[in-house]
Amino acid sequence: MNEVETLTLEDESNNNKKVKRKLKLWVKLLIFIIVIILLVIITYSYLLTPVKTKSEVIEFTVESGSSVYNVGEKLSKQGIIRSSFAYKIYVKLNNINEYKAGIYKLDKSYNTKDIVSILTGNMYKEKGAYITFKEGKTIRSVAKVIAKNTDITTSDFYSALEDNEYIDSLIDKYWFLTDDIKNKDIYYPLEGYLFPDTYQFKENVTAREIIEDMLEQSDKIFSKYKSLIDKSSYSIHELVTLASIVEAEGIYDNDRKEIAGVFYNRLKAGMSLGSDVTTYYALKVDLGERDLTSAEYNTINPYNTRTSNMAGKLPIGPICNFGETSLEAVLNPTNSDYYYFVADKSGKTHFTRTYEEHQKIITELKAAGNWIEW
Repeated sequence: MNEVETLTLEDESNNNKKVKRKLKLWVKLLIFIIVIILLVIITYSYLLTPVKTKSEVIEFTVESGSSVYNVGEKLSKQGIIRSSFAYKIYVKLNNINEYKAGIYKLDKSYNTKDIVSILTGNMYKEKGAYITFKEGKTIRSVAKVIAKNTDITTSDFYSALEDNEYIDSLIDKYWFLTDDIKNKDIYYPLEGYLFPDTYQFKENVTAREIIEDMLEQSDKIFSKYKSLIDKSSYSIHELVTLASIVEAEGIYDNDRKEIAGVFYNRLKAGMSLGSDVTTYYALKVDLGERDLTSAEYNTINPYNTRTSNMAGKLPIGPICNFGETSLEAVLNPTNSDYYYFVADKSGKTHFTRTYEEHQKIITELKAAGNWIEW
């Protein structure tokens, strides 16, 4: 019995040792797994951090129809995020399915979460609003974009524009704003003066804060050309007005100086500008909304340059905002003997010297199905 008991005790001791060894292995394995998980979490978190510590803003385009994964690859290639793989995990975990197509200004000092938040339009809820105002848009469009992206209604925005004391204070503050913008026939006093760009606004931003942020950017752009503006025989208001028409008429940057030259030729010759875009603005019809009637083109209005009473005159004020290239075009126009131009469906602008040549081009474009109709 003693021998049997001894064997049993030895077996039990061996079993205990085996169990202890197995426990040690499991503990080691568990620790190893925990370490791996922690390393993965740390690596994943790091890959979502900003690419740079200092601000570096670049333009980024989300093409229509792009998937969130394709956007991630593009963000990685342009050095805006550290890892497209970590980005894919993030958008998957957060159920991000789509972005709105458009041009965004993204800061490389933002982390992946913030970049995604901007692209989804949720940034305003968290940090404020990134809003892009495009060239060639009217104040009416600006008001709608603001209302869509903030808590400011279009009525709030228009109220700021209609406050005469506020407009006077802006004229006192900014050298490029003059009493010309207070003419009673002007639809919106700041039309053309709010520079199109991408802006970041804090949450609960006011209409006046947005206006002044945009005017600050206008000041930066206009100040670059102040010496040329001062040398011009035209007032700053007239130059801004002409730049707005050039913006609306010109599709490509390299055409705008030529277009500006045509308008100067017509003004010097005592001709009306004959610009359709001014008629659309006069009637408060957006370009592309519909074609205008003959009667509408002949409407007497201080904005409408299609009528004979506007011979040798500019409209009473700007008709839209404009980019820097349109301002450059007006200050450095191409000298030519052209008096007419027309654009086809492809955006190509055809310049001609005489009315007969102009009509011939129009006839040819219509025959080829290359004539623009809204």
